Amino acid sequence: MNQGDILLSETTYPALVPAMKKAGAIITNVGGLTCHAAIVSRELKIPCVVGTKIATKVFKDGDKVEVLATRGIIRKI
Repeated sequence: MNQGDILLSETTYPALVPAMKKAGAIITNVGGLTCHAAIVSRELKIPCVVGTKIATKVFKDGDKVEVLATRGIIRKI
């Protein structure tokens, strides 16, 4: 995980916090307003979209991705 990379995961948990600190944004398949990813991203002031259901199936390592977290939009660029 490099500084500014987008962290894409099924879910997050405390062991991923070092990677989350490097992330430019966080995307998870599961979760809601009070999930781990949402809470940590608010603390770190990192954009986050949770509850996508299929993000890990759609995006692959190396994809260029745009995250518009205030709108809940994630797209390949």
